[in-house]
Amino acid sequence: MFHHIGIATLIGALTLATTPTFACTGISLKAADGAAIRGRTLEFGFPMQSNVLVIPAGKELAGTLPDGGKGLTYTSRYAFVGANALGLPAILDGLNDQGLSVGLFYFPGYASYTPLTPENAKRAIAPQDFGVWVLANFATVDEVKAGLKDIVVVPTPVPGLGSAAGAVAGAHFFIQDRSGKSIAVEPVDGTLKVHDAPLGVMTNAPTYDWHMANLNNYLNLTVKDIDQAKVGPVTLSAFGSSSGLHGMPGDFTPPSRFVRAVVFSQSAAPNATADDAVLSAFHILNQFDIPDGSVENSAIGKPVNEVTEWTSVADLKNLRWYYRTRQDQSIHMVDLKQAVDAAHGETRLIKMESEQPVANVSSTFMSGKAAEAAIPNKEQPGRSTP
Repeated sequence: MFHHIGIATLIGALTLATTPTFACTGISLKAADGAAIRGRTLEFGFPMQSNVLVIPAGKELAGTLPDGGKGLTYTSRYAFVGANALGLPAILDGLNDQGLSVGLFYFPGYASYTPLTPENAKRAIAPQDFGVWVLANFATVDEVKAGLKDIVVVPTPVPGLGSAAGAVAGAHFFIQDRSGKSIAVEPVDGTLKVHDAPLGVMTNAPTYDWHMANLNNYLNLTVKDIDQAKVGPVTLSAFGSSSGLHGMPGDFTPPSRFVRAVVFSQSAAPNATADDAVLSAFHILNQFDIPDGSVENSAIGKPVNEVTEWTSVADLKNLRWYYRTRQDQSIHMVDLKQAVDAAHGETRLIKMESEQPVANVSSTFMSGKAAEAAIPNKEQPGRSTP
């Protein structure tokens, strides 16, 4: 049936069907040593120019209003680190010194913020301020839940987002504490709705409760291979491994990524330590890395290729935030306590972009018994050479 459809037309139809993607994906793991581990990818329609922001406790901070004025003002109770965007004092993903973490995820078409009024201006923050507000003020998910009643999130534009004047970022938020307890916070119909997130997974639109209900469509998925099945007098055999996951959605739409994130994180092999779980999280998130050219996004202007800009993993027990970028797949680590101590009470930035190192191992030959055993036709003691 595809003989009369050009490949460019087919690819174009597929990419349009998945726009807007903005395909951020978040997962959670728990190590046997009690460490809660949270990881995510960051994708957007253009480079977010992220760097690591280090903010000590005791800093005066403020929400931003649509007219550029100050909204809610407060002093940071806790120190925190995380990735910012577009040179702004914002946190897209990070953690504080109490082991609380937050991630901002794009929520296009569904985010609806509280209108700004003279009465609520002193309680107002922008969507891009939310991550900073959470990390500066709270130690647990339950504290965040209680604190949400004290703020409103108003539609403040982000400079440089979509146009020179800026556009309002539709966003929802994932929050997890060092116990592993998680929630999703979504601005819907002008209010902040809280959903418990026991599976620790997050993607984008639609709403979180919809994603959880959609999992019921995939009850058949299993990591156990189905080797054979009897159909009448015929015995059918699987072509290879992973037959139990046949039918798992593989595209980059938010619902499909949510399903895959649940499958991979819930079936992850046990990890003894936080370090093991961090590496496991990076491996799982490889499944959501978008190759350049596979998704063309035109939701915020001229069509561009959407790619995974960076991937991060937070160790909420040992207070370490790890990342790798598209340009450098090496894993980098920011130790929160060390970074804050080195900042000497000042707000500082750590550059994220770096060049991918490539190790030349051409002459790093192995030696010893393992090497001798692996070399073919090497004369062994007690053997004669024919």
